[in-house]
Amino acid sequence: MFILELTYIAPLERIEAAHPEHVAWLDSNYESGVFIASGPKDPRDGAVIVAVGVDRARIEDIAKSDPYSVAGLAEYTITNFLAMRTSPALEEYRHQPPSHR
Repeated sequence: MFILELTYIAPLERIEAAHPEHVAWLDSNYESGVFIASGPKDPRDGAVIVAVGVDRARIEDIAKSDPYSVAGLAEYTITNFLAMRTSPALEEYRHQPPSHR
């Protein structure tokens, strides 16, 4: 599981202008099953995306393909974490440590 934190590095007017393309990019990643949650930070200086099912190299490529990244409007911090506990709704994303035999 990955947490992608976007930090806007351009004025909000430029972020808003690129928003439709960013939403289309989000939609495609939801459709592929990689993104499971996303939304703006409060205060609105960026956003957060929760991603699953891919390796670090792939998630870095996905982040680089965000129209906000391509246009130089946002920077990404990517954190890999092991979800040892989840709600029942997210159980399929729970980290399974190797079994010790």
